[in-house]
Amino acid sequence: MPEPRTDLLRALPQVEELMQAPPLKALENIIPRAMLVDCARGAIDSVRQGVLAGTVEAVDGEAILEAACHSALATLRPSLRRVINATGVVIHTNLGRSVLAESAVQAVVDAARGYSTLEYSTQHMARGSRHDHVEHLICTLTGAEAAIAVNNNAAAVMMVLAEFAAGHEAIVSRGELVEIGGSFRVPDIMAQSNARMVEVGATNKTHAFDYERAITPDTAMLLKVHPSNYRMIGFTESVSKADLRRIADAENARRRAAGSCAPDVLVYEDQGSGAFLHLDVFGEYAEPTVRESLSGGCDLVSFSGDKLLGGPQAGIIVGKKAYIDRLKKHPLARAMRLDKMTLAALEATLRLYLDPQAALQQIPTLRMLTEDASVVHERAEALMHALRKHVSARQAHLDIVEETGRAGGGSLPMCDIDTYCVRMEFKAGNAQACEVHLQRNREVPVIGRIKHECVLFDARTITESDIHEIAEAVGSYFATLPGAKEA
Repeated sequence: MPEPRTDLLRALPQVEELMQAPPLKALENIIPRAMLVDCARGAIDSVRQGVLAGTVEAVDGEAILEAACHSALATLRPSLRRVINATGVVIHTNLGRSVLAESAVQAVVDAARGYSTLEYSTQHMARGSRHDHVEHLICTLTGAEAAIAVNNNAAAVMMVLAEFAAGHEAIVSRGELVEIGGSFRVPDIMAQSNARMVEVGATNKTHAFDYERAITPDTAMLLKVHPSNYRMIGFTESVSKADLRRIADAENARRRAAGSCAPDVLVYEDQGSGAFLHLDVFGEYAEPTVRESLSGGCDLVSFSGDKLLGGPQAGIIVGKKAYIDRLKKHPLARAMRLDKMTLAALEATLRLYLDPQAALQQIPTLRMLTEDASVVHERAEALMHALRKHVSARQAHLDIVEETGRAGGGSLPMCDIDTYCVRMEFKAGNAQACEVHLQRNREVPVIGRIKHECVLFDARTITESDIHEIAEAVGSYFATLPGAKEA
């Protein structure tokens, strides 16, 4: 590592010196001075750290000023804004998971624009319950006796464990003690809920007798957890929901026969993905539906609203009415309740499922997952045609390649989704610099992926309206390169 040239520190401009520079001073008309000072200080500190690390060999005052201005102008952009997802990952957690159907978007706008019937019943002309907006629809679509929706599935799991297993044992297979995005671990949330976790089986194999042997008078729950974004294959075995139901029923019968006052052992599945339709296109790897989990013997099932359901972020719990009623009265139900905009989007999404064919066509997540590859190929051709209007043959070679897309969001991890991408092989510039430009310098960032020094734009996760924006964004990158006019 090179020795730091501490003498360069004396060449760093003062914050006030930068503030007096005309480009930064002009921004005071649109940006508060305090924010500009922070941007100037940040630009100077960045170079200072580079000097101390030995990576900066000269101080360029103009470059520091430019960095401060760039940082200041970036504050004018909303932090949360639209992006174009050209990654081929349909339920992309980093990019907001599921895209809402148009009817759900309109429902959000209507709910946000003015007052609403959030907790008011016009039929009874009195206070109502926010649960009523979606509960009947969920029950109709899943066959559940009752339902409640909270702000995400982690909250749903926490509520169920806190209400039914706090201070008691919850038995779970070692093979289902998963960690999902954001370092969320099943053992951690069980500890937070004050449930005592009892692990059974081995990592790859758990048998029914493992649960039977582990049950004690203090057992409150048999917990089954969706393995999310991984699968074990080969020498593996797990216990079905039907077998867990049989084990729980046998234990509950023994307790009643013995005159025990202990509550029944519940069978609860954290299903995760929340499929309402069986997606036959994925064959044996298709996720079980919520209805199948309930009919398979679960007392309670929880799942996400923004995965295979294709709605807004939510955690939905369905099951027996007696148990759901208890959850509605739990203190966490208020702390984790849904706001009016999420409820509006969820209700609109659920209504589409009343007509399964409409759901497949109008819910973007379902459409992108099940769309025939030939349609995706047509969209890729349209994108390549648009790109050729902005990119010359001297700048890049464009072609269409067959690739593999993913469901994402911890759903359908074993499923390869056939897709087509426009591949851009660089003759001028490079893939890494292009990626930086598309993400950092565009009002609407374009998120693709790099493979073998080429940028790929996956046509499965873009729309017709994205095509022009992608082409224009790529063209703007090549326009920044030396000799762009000659090309």
